[in-house]
Formats: sequence, C-alpha cells, structure tokens
Amino acid sequence: MKILGIDSSGMVASVALIEDGITKAEYTVNNKKTHSQTLLPMLNEIASMLNEDMSDVDAIAVAAGPGSFTGLRIGSACVKGLAGAWNKPIIPVPTVEGLAFNMWGSDRIICPLMDARRNQVYTGLYEFYESGDHCVMETIQDQCAVPIEEIIDKINSIDRSVVFLGDGVPVFKDVIEKTCRVSFVYAPAFANRQRGSVIAALGEIYLKKGISQTADEHAPVYLRLSQAERERNEKDKA
Repeated sequence: MKILGIDSSGMVASVALIEDGITKAEYTVNNKKTHSQTLLPMLNEIASMLNEDMSDVDAIAVAAGPGSFTGLRIGSACVKGLAGAWNKPIIPVPTVEGLAFNMWGSDRIICPLMDARRNQVYTGLYEFYESGDHCVMETIQDQCAVPIEEIIDKINSIDRSVVFLGDGVPVFKDVIEKTCRVSFVYAPAFANRQRGSVIAALGEIYLKKGISQTADEHAPVYLRLSQAERERNEKDKA
C-alpha cells in the first residue's frame, strides 16, 4: 500500500511517501515560510527524486487538526485538491495523535504539547501496549485544548513516567519543570515535531479500519474558535 502523508498543522511543513511499510521519501522543513509556498514544491521534489507518479498512491493522509488555523486550512486545501484530481480517499489523522505516534513503542505515557496561545496547549495522553508482534497506541486522554496546568494535573494523577514532545515544550518548559511531579523526559530532536511519514504510517492504520473521507467531506478540526471569531463574539457581547 502506498500512502502520501502531509502535515502543515504547525510551524513544520512535512510531506512523505510510504509504501509497504517503508518510508520512500520525506521532506520536512521547520521555518517561517508560509506552507502555501512549501507544500506543493516539496511534493514535486519528492516525485522528481523518486521518479514517481504521485497519483498512483492509494490514499492521502493529512494532519487534520488541531493546530495553526492557517496551516490547517492550507493543508486541507492541498489534500482536497489532490484527492479530487486523483480520485483518492483522504485519511484524516488527528494532529495530536500523529505527534504521539512519533514515540512508537515507548513504555512511558506520551504527552504531545502544541502551543495554542492564550496559555493553552493542544494536547492529549497516549500509551503503547504490545499486541502480538506489534505495538498498539491507546488513548488515555483525547486531544483537547486546555491550559497547560490542566494536563500536568492529569499527568500527576496518573503517576507514571511521561515523555513530552511538540512545539509547546520550549514555551511551557518552566511550567513543566516546576509542576510535574512524576519523572519525565523530552523527546529527542528527530522525534519531537510533526513528520509526514508518521502521519502516513498512522493513516495507513486508520485506512485499514475503514476510516477515510472524500475530498468533499474533508474539513479541518479546529477544537476552538479562531482569534477573529473570538474577537467578533466579544464585540457582539459588548
């Protein structure tokens, strides 16, 4: 099975192609360029390097949210266009679950942290358990938008060692180190941000479970209102 994975949910833009359990190519950039400037050129570069017709993929997996409102809209528009043109299904992968899947096989609780601004994080809690000859990721806390203190309190109540990852770690590192009472570590550089290959790999699992959408059905998952919507609501109440 051949899956294209795309993640533009945060600062990172990442595109990858996996086939039959192997990452054939991955192009990841973490800088301030707008994803509308990067995603399609990255995809074209991968296709050129592999000499692949990307329309041959079985499905397109995308980090469906939460995350940056602009980034999610750009990623969604990109995959909707590709899926419509190629007549392929879209696999919506929850962004926070995709981040957690970076730590495949870990024996710790996994806590992705994405900076959601306003002292909040997009987060969740996950763990892996063995099932036969492979590991399965299980959700302890579904992805949510909460104050950093709330997810730390949840971790402290579970009382198990935890690994933190995501762009929220440097933002809230002081809070973590002052309030987290269980042992914890930070994920290393190669596994602490979004990756297209991880979205593709998790997407393949979802696809085998029958989870997919058409281009018309797909829409980003925001979890909360955008700043513009919040400001409009506040203005209406005034």
